[in-house]
Amino acid sequence: MRTVLVIDDNPAVGTALDLLFGLREIRVITAQSPAEGLDTLAREDIGLVLQDMNFTADTTSGEEGVALFRAIRARHPDLPIILLTAWTHLDIAVDLAKAGAADYLAKPWDDQKLLASVENLLELGASTREVSRLHGQRRRAHRELEARYNLRGLVFGSEPLARVIELACHVARADVPVLITGPNGAGKEKIAEIVQANSAVKSGPFVTLNCGALPTELIEAELFGSEAGAYTGANKMREGKFEAADGGTLFLDEIGNLPPAGQMKLLRVLETGRFERLGSNRERQVKVRVISATNADLPAMIRDGRFREDLYYRLNTIQIDLPPLAERSDDVLPLARFFLQDNPLAAGKRLSEDAERALLAHAWPGNVRELRNTLQRAALLARGDSIGAADLGLPSAPANVATVVVGADELDRATIEAALDRAGGVLAQAASELGLSRQALYRRLERLGIKRD
Repeated sequence: MRTVLVIDDNPAVGTALDLLFGLREIRVITAQSPAEGLDTLAREDIGLVLQDMNFTADTTSGEEGVALFRAIRARHPDLPIILLTAWTHLDIAVDLAKAGAADYLAKPWDDQKLLASVENLLELGASTREVSRLHGQRRRAHRELEARYNLRGLVFGSEPLARVIELACHVARADVPVLITGPNGAGKEKIAEIVQANSAVKSGPFVTLNCGALPTELIEAELFGSEAGAYTGANKMREGKFEAADGGTLFLDEIGNLPPAGQMKLLRVLETGRFERLGSNRERQVKVRVISATNADLPAMIRDGRFREDLYYRLNTIQIDLPPLAERSDDVLPLARFFLQDNPLAAGKRLSEDAERALLAHAWPGNVRELRNTLQRAALLARGDSIGAADLGLPSAPANVATVVVGADELDRATIEAALDRAGGVLAQAASELGLSRQALYRRLERLGIKRD
């Protein structure tokens, strides 16, 4: 059951609130002193606190309430607190709002306003606690992954990528080919490194070949090597990637670009472990774990006759699908901070709040590669220690988003007063309508000299 703690030295206040909240099936626990209130919080599962600001007779300074508020906040940082007082001090309200107070109401209160604020905050508090629980659960799962496996320094925070990592580590010890699919720049090679680092051949070589970066006529020579004179310009024998990867792993990136002749020979190597160098009839035997990656739609290429179906099924005994960065937004800020820390040119620089909002709002069509390049550029362009949204050089947000997120500083007195009037004076509701936090709304009230009844 939803529970509210009322800390007030006047028993009548607790009785009145018990009757009021009982109509909404909200349980009320009362405490008549700060010490009793803190003891109750230590024993009970409380969803929200309503606290008085003065507990000693003839005292109106609010200092006792401030001390109680800070004590509660120190012990329960996420617990919503509404301040109640017969003596309104806007400067105290502003200070406590900045420190995290949910609302500040004068006695005698308006029942409907108070009920609306309490209902909203209880719902918000329950959601916040659930989010915190899930985040804590996720952090523990991530720490367990890092403790159990070698993640090659991978930086991540999202659940989709955690699932990818767990699958990659789970199949790593199986001596079967792995196909990693996903868009360019999403981090497919890093996943391949993780598979290698947790495999039975982790002490062997890890050799990479980008099948899309070589002319068609040279791919076979790169894969299998060549004898001197095998083709024009081949003045000496060359060892191929398969030989170099013997006893380890060969990572074939952009496998969809492999030409038909190379596909046929690769299929034979996967089936037998045997191949010939270009220009030689002598068979060679290797033991190589093949991991391939592509951003292409291989089944569509099979239907078009551009990729061998038998090779496809050989390559994807295990398939790992890596989602784009746009589908794992929880990775954006951890990666951005890592790229700043890893860049000597960004020493001492940090992301501002508007820069973080811009990073989260961007779609990242270039994925992790685009994010890294964006942070490198921003580190060069930022003149101070703080990197702002303008330094990132990202496309502007849509106008309606900019009005709420960026244009909030331009809200005038009439707009704020109208929002307060529509919300019946409930700050949490007005702040939500204006696209502000309660703390930001308190700061504007102070700056514009808007008084609350």
